[in-house]
Amino acid sequence: MSFPRLPRIPRLPRAVIGTIAVGLVVAGIVAWRSWQGPMVEVATVASRPLKQTVVVSGRVLAPAKTDIGATITGRVQAVKVDEGNRIAAGQVLVELESGELAAALAQARATENSAATRILQWRDVGAPQAREALAQAEANLRSIERDAERQEQLFKQGFIGAARVDEARRGLAVAASQVQTARAQAASNTATGADRRQLEDQLAQARAAREVAAAKLAQTTLRSPAAGVVLDRSVEPGDIVQPGKRLLTLALDGPARLTALIDEKNLGLLRIGEAALVSADAYPQERFRAVLSYLAPAIDVARGTVESKFDVPAPPPFLRADMTVSIDLVVADRAQALVVPAAAVRDAEGDAPWVLTVSDGRATRTPVRVGARSASEVELVSGAAAGTIVVLGPDVAPGSRARAAPAR
Repeated sequence: MSFPRLPRIPRLPRAVIGTIAVGLVVAGIVAWRSWQGPMVEVATVASRPLKQTVVVSGRVLAPAKTDIGATITGRVQAVKVDEGNRIAAGQVLVELESGELAAALAQARATENSAATRILQWRDVGAPQAREALAQAEANLRSIERDAERQEQLFKQGFIGAARVDEARRGLAVAASQVQTARAQAASNTATGADRRQLEDQLAQARAAREVAAAKLAQTTLRSPAAGVVLDRSVEPGDIVQPGKRLLTLALDGPARLTALIDEKNLGLLRIGEAALVSADAYPQERFRAVLSYLAPAIDVARGTVESKFDVPAPPPFLRADMTVSIDLVVADRAQALVVPAAAVRDAEGDAPWVLTVSDGRATRTPVRVGARSASEVELVSGAAAGTIVVLGPDVAPGSRARAAPAR
């Protein structure tokens, strides 16, 4: 029995066979890679130093700004300073015309001297005279008393009449009255008497008038209350000034301080005494130290900021009032910390931050607790160990397969 012969299958060329084989291999590799998941950018949790800073813009506070003005009405005679001048404490700034007030002071001094002279005159003349007058009145009274006694005896013996006795009695009454007057005058002229008190009152009034005149004269010379710098001058010789009118503005010397408005979200990171590095916008290469010394007790609701102030222990010579500065405040300084790039931490500002770790080809959601952070890195306080691989890209879903991209 014979079978029919099958048609002969033509043999494929070797090139075609090779192409098919390569295609099968590529398809297998693609299928394998697809099963493994996409290649994603990753980072490794590493241990290294980390500093967290808060950078804010601030300005230099003038230790004290004060406006200088006259307290009396007058004409300006001279202005001794100009804008930008450094001044010492007590230095003369402005002089007003003072001729009339100087004359009033001289008159008040003369009145005071006159009152003092009257006290000397009382001591040397008035008081001794009062004492001498009292002694004379008492001596006269004793003499008249003896004479009146004799007249009474003679009347009783019938040698003189009643008219003579009455005359003697009147003389005795007059002498007694004179003694009383002399005693009152002498008492008034003692160190605590009315005459002395009156003279003391007159001297006190004259002294007060002299002090008022001297004070008014002193008000014609305007002096600096402390050392500093003249910021503004708005007066010229010949101007008529009134009380309360601003003539000069001074920036008084004192401890250098900075002020800045810090976002309230950073309030929990701030502590009084924390160090900061500062640079002025005009001198960006020159950095100097400052210390946080004050945090306002209230938040600015409109801005969502808290006012802060910084002491500058060693201010640089170029620092000027109202100068704009950049303040770099160190709020955390870790000698060693487990850190990852900031892009690896999801919901970093929320209550439950997490990262995607890569293990056995899958991306796993891992809760973490974050600590300090810099502009590019975040500290992981818990949830991941050193060497853990975390996903950086945002497009990977928890639970999906993923492959770590090779390090660049």
